[in-house]
Amino acid sequence: MLKKLGILVAASMALGAVDAGAADFTGALKKIKETGTIVVGHRESSVPFAYIGPDQKPIGYSIDLCMKIVDAVKKELGLDKLAVKLVPVTPQTRIPLIANRNIQLECGSTTNNLTRQKQVDYAYTTFITGTKILTKKSSGIKEVEDLAGKAIALAQGTTNERAIKNAIKDLKIANVKVLNVKDHAEGFLALQTDRVDAYSTDDILLYGLISKAKKPADYEVVGRFLSFDPYAIMVGRDDSAFRLVANRTLADLFRSGEIEKIYSKWFDPMNVPMSDTLRTNFAVNAYPY
Repeated sequence: MLKKLGILVAASMALGAVDAGAADFTGALKKIKETGTIVVGHRESSVPFAYIGPDQKPIGYSIDLCMKIVDAVKKELGLDKLAVKLVPVTPQTRIPLIANRNIQLECGSTTNNLTRQKQVDYAYTTFITGTKILTKKSSGIKEVEDLAGKAIALAQGTTNERAIKNAIKDLKIANVKVLNVKDHAEGFLALQTDRVDAYSTDDILLYGLISKAKKPADYEVVGRFLSFDPYAIMVGRDDSAFRLVANRTLADLFRSGEIEKIYSKWFDPMNVPMSDTLRTNFAVNAYPY
């Protein structure tokens, strides 16, 4: 009798351990486990980070990193299958969608700053850049001061919008017309069609736009850096378990050196070597187990 009771108790404890393990998941991990789906937000024209490729699917440096995280989430949850729902986002929608838990990862070209951390959180830094100006070589614009009497397109809700507007105000640059656009594609189109004299965002994105232009030689990136913009993959705030999966994935890539191959895949065609600052960032965040 006692032997049978012992067996029943052991079986009950084993079953309880399984149930407890399932119940241990919280936040995004719990939602993904329950639905069998992870929702990934992506930009559509942030070359080479996240943009629509020839087959009309999102591709890019940030997309590759996010898919590594998706694989790690699948393993963490012990799932045989994990559906990936891809949702396009813009500078205006990306933060609300993460903050409201409508998407679990945002894969694009988003700057991590303290103001945004009031609403969202971030995984480790994956790129470092800053605000510069894109213009036609014939415009005569070489620095932000040369925008006097000219028009510039700015994507609403970006750190670059704030950087340019602050520079205009602080330097008292007169008669600058600002055209608000929804994203990089619309801003570059405004420049191509002479609706504006310049477009501004992070310098690496400007080089990406030039690389896709019909006449790349007509354009140039000019001026000094007007901001410091460390890019990172956005995740939900106050969700340390999910953030840990993302950071563990990135740390593995940094430590193994695989990040160099992923970087080369997207930036070598643009002739943009990895900066010493970014290389140091990867080394610092290659945390051990």
